[in-house]
Amino acid sequence: MLAALATLLVFQCLGEGLSYLFHIPAPGPVVGMLLLLAYLGLRPASVAALEATALELLRHLSLLFVPAGVGIMVSASALRGDVVPVVLSVAISTTLAITVTALVMRAMLRRQRGPSDKTGERA
Repeated sequence: MLAALATLLVFQCLGEGLSYLFHIPAPGPVVGMLLLLAYLGLRPASVAALEATALELLRHLSLLFVPAGVGIMVSASALRGDVVPVVLSVAISTTLAITVTALVMRAMLRRQRGPSDKTGERA
């Protein structure tokens, strides 16, 4: 488990470094996750080595939001005058994310069913 956790952290650090060095307009952890995806695509055998650790991290994902929540509480005074724009942007972005996810899911389900079934019913 320690080796798998180290692998995940190495990819996160690589992403941070590349994002900083090349001024990539994406967060370092996202760049690291894309690098990890490419690595796992090239070495499918590594998936099994990382799977148990990744699942364990996902089980405790809610704990990883505690620092973000504390940061929001500490910064609350800085947001005091901007409450309406922040709430509106959160509401709009959440609605947009749900809508895009639903449309992508619908398109993927249609693609999975095939072109012969236009009604949504299976034969």
